[in-house]
Amino acid sequence: MVSTLDEQRAYGGPATHDVTNQAPPLAPYDASEDTALLEGLRREGAGWAEEDLRRLGRQAGSVQAQEWADLAHRHEPELRTHDRYGNRVDEVEFHPSWHHLMRTAIAEGLAASPWADDRAGAHVARTAGGLVWGHTEAGHGCPTSMTYAAVPALRRQPELAKVYEPLLTSREYEPGLRVPTEKRGLLAGMGMTEKQGGSDVRTNTTTATPTSEPGVYTLRGHKWFTSAPMCDVFLVLAQAPGGLSCFLVPRVLPDGTRNTFRIQRLKDKLGNRSNASSEPEFDGTVAWLVGPEGQGVKTIIEMVNCTRLDCVMMSAALMRKSLVEAGHHARHRSAFGARLVDQPLMRNVLADLALESEAATTLTLRLAGAADRAIRGDAQETAFRRIATAVGKYWVTKRGPAFTAEALECLGGNGYVEDSGMPRHYREAPLLSIWEGSGNVNALDVLRALSREPGTAEALFGEFARARGADARLDAAEARLRNRLSEASQTTARRLVEEMALTLQASLLVRYAPPAVADAFCATRLGGDWGYAFGTLPEGADLDTIVDRALPGGN
Repeated sequence: MVSTLDEQRAYGGPATHDVTNQAPPLAPYDASEDTALLEGLRREGAGWAEEDLRRLGRQAGSVQAQEWADLAHRHEPELRTHDRYGNRVDEVEFHPSWHHLMRTAIAEGLAASPWADDRAGAHVARTAGGLVWGHTEAGHGCPTSMTYAAVPALRRQPELAKVYEPLLTSREYEPGLRVPTEKRGLLAGMGMTEKQGGSDVRTNTTTATPTSEPGVYTLRGHKWFTSAPMCDVFLVLAQAPGGLSCFLVPRVLPDGTRNTFRIQRLKDKLGNRSNASSEPEFDGTVAWLVGPEGQGVKTIIEMVNCTRLDCVMMSAALMRKSLVEAGHHARHRSAFGARLVDQPLMRNVLADLALESEAATTLTLRLAGAADRAIRGDAQETAFRRIATAVGKYWVTKRGPAFTAEALECLGGNGYVEDSGMPRHYREAPLLSIWEGSGNVNALDVLRALSREPGTAEALFGEFARARGADARLDAAEARLRNRLSEASQTTARRLVEEMALTLQASLLVRYAPPAVADAFCATRLGGDWGYAFGTLPEGADLDTIVDRALPGGN
């Protein structure tokens, strides 16, 4: 007589491995199914982009796009310094999945195309697209962000902008090193930091020597963190005779020869591993001056505003993606006789994460709206953008690592396994706080704005005024903040900026979010009725409304 076990073995069936109580794959899903995102898109003047955003959301959550994201990280970029004959080539090879992600991002307008779009809200639409496409992976967002940010800096040199801007704003992705003007679309990178200075770029030692041709220099030096070395052109800081200046460095010169751009190595990073970050060496490297000599920092400041906003955007996207993953798992996993999502304590955790995510998304879109209006000449929004972007960059990116860790824990041991994708989100999160100025740099930048540009404080409190009287806790927070301004110092800068960020987020939620969301946020973040970890919302918080609003598809 043949036993059941023998039959299973004979036919290759599982003897002890029936899989139960595991969540099914999340993909396919719609990454744009986010009420706070869609409401913010319309509110900030880009409702016209909603149909395209929803289409992009379905693509971002597709099985194919999620597989591209996974493969781009599993097969990391590889540096080739020489070809088989010994010629220096300094090229970086990427897995095809990276190119699929890049091609989609650029075609969907997530690089520099808004600069060529006259519609109000074009820059908001791009940010919303980044919030959605960010559900794939973050590494390829680096070259698209730098390409976006390079345009306003390049405009400081109109003759260069005339040549390169139409190619940078193109929606065509054409990889490979060739003469820039012979390509259908270009990518831009940046080479600012050096090993002795980091964010203190004024200590840069790379030198720029004028040639006999006006506006053309040769560079000599070593950059410490230059991401995306496969880009076509780079904005670089170097010391010219007149002081620190900004330069355009193409990888390939107009005559078709390779410019000297010796990649010494690729960085072995904690996260963001799909994206190559390099140390290039310049030695007689040909460069074109962008802006006046000695005004390098002033030339790139608009670029910094753009990339800092993108840091906020990607942190918010990581939060949202991690929340969606945690909610999906909780809906399909049971423990102690009930689904996780129905367990009161897990529901508290998910609701607390949902509050944080909605606050980050809402602030991101408000900053994008301010940027869009500032670019179009609105002086009030320019002042608000100046201080609020630094505030948002400090706070939202700081919340990312704690948020992704808590979301990962919602999956338990399943979340700690690479196959879940959660470890990739967790490793990515700290980068966004470091890139474009760490926490201290942004906190000090807020102090600098307050002391040198008095209109920025007025603009920030003008934003608070729009919600004044709607919530006593918000009014009290605004009053505390006014008192703190007179005591602002380097020692207390982080505390000041934190309170600015929470008051700003609360004011936006009081104005735009449902009462359950706004009340819970003000009670915890402003009122002090909160613990030190996520999942400590007070008794009486409307957990069901908060969770059901945040998670796609309802229960």
